[in-house]
Amino acid sequence: MIELIVTNLVRRSGRTLLTALGVGLGVATIVALLAVSDGLTKSASGFIHLGQSDFTIFQNGVSDPTESLLPEALVAKARRNPDVESATPLLLIVGKLAGDPSAIAFGAQPNGFFAQRLVFLSGGPAAASTIAVGDGLAQTLHVHAGSTVTLDGHRLRVSGTYSSGIPYEDQGAELPLAAAQAIAGDQAEVTTIAVDLKPAVSLSTAEASLRREFPNTYAITNVNEAARAGANGVLIHDATLVIVILALVIGAISVTNTMAMSVIERQGELALLSTIGWSDARVATLVIGEGVGVSVVGAAIGLILGVLGSLLLVKAMGVGVYISPSITAWGLGRGLLVGILIGVLGGLYPAWRVTHMTPLRGLARAG
Repeated sequence: MIELIVTNLVRRSGRTLLTALGVGLGVATIVALLAVSDGLTKSASGFIHLGQSDFTIFQNGVSDPTESLLPEALVAKARRNPDVESATPLLLIVGKLAGDPSAIAFGAQPNGFFAQRLVFLSGGPAAASTIAVGDGLAQTLHVHAGSTVTLDGHRLRVSGTYSSGIPYEDQGAELPLAAAQAIAGDQAEVTTIAVDLKPAVSLSTAEASLRREFPNTYAITNVNEAARAGANGVLIHDATLVIVILALVIGAISVTNTMAMSVIERQGELALLSTIGWSDARVATLVIGEGVGVSVVGAAIGLILGVLGSLLLVKAMGVGVYISPSITAWGLGRGLLVGILIGVLGGLYPAWRVTHMTPLRGLARAG
């Protein structure tokens, strides 16, 4: 059976390839969106506990957390909240560090808990015209205390190297908030406010309290909220569902059309199989098998294109500085599953048609 399916697909290689390519484009889109969505969820976890905080506050509705802008005056208001133990502002500068565009430079108040919790492995905290570098970034750039790095065209001396235990921070750098605001041109504005709660206060209680106090902000307390916080996250989530449905419908129609044409062209051959003892179920299995075969070829093409497409999608969305597509076996498996399902759906009508065709009528039409 499998050998016959392969033979039938190969002898109509042009049609098979075109149909497979159509299926592949749908699968590629699904794989790319799933990879970016998974990468977004994974990356978002790094923004929850910046400075080992309980949670962070960002501007609501921005395309990604790094584009948030909040008035620095909100920090004092957050500190007065009865549920808050401490709050510190952070300004994130992304894509501006020469040598590693994915690194994030954190502008932090020297007396805030973000800067105070950094453990220095060499040198000391950053001051005016200096910058502290995480140990991960130091290894990437091959710098140490006394070296210089360039941030958005400004050459800064490395005051020391630190470790915080948080990957985003250790693969980034820290400098005084005022210096970061001067470099970014965002005077009196910050990206986020990191919040520490009082011991007896629950996250849900504090989150509700701060949402009432700051209606245009978003308190990120877990990975799912972080992934949904930006417009890109919502877009990807909704687009994935829509694309899956469209891929199934369009792909199934494409395979149905191809297999229906194949059945019409091979009426005599299929009728002959029935006359020599093939059951209707076996003939139907052959037709559906060919549909699945076309879709599997398309899915294989789609998996390759999807991996490449996920990299292009991240770049096009402008979030490559903090999101890396997450290519997992489960993500690829879902793409392959959609491809197989397209083949099954696409083969149902042609299979039904061939089983309702009498052998004599098929042989007569073939003749």
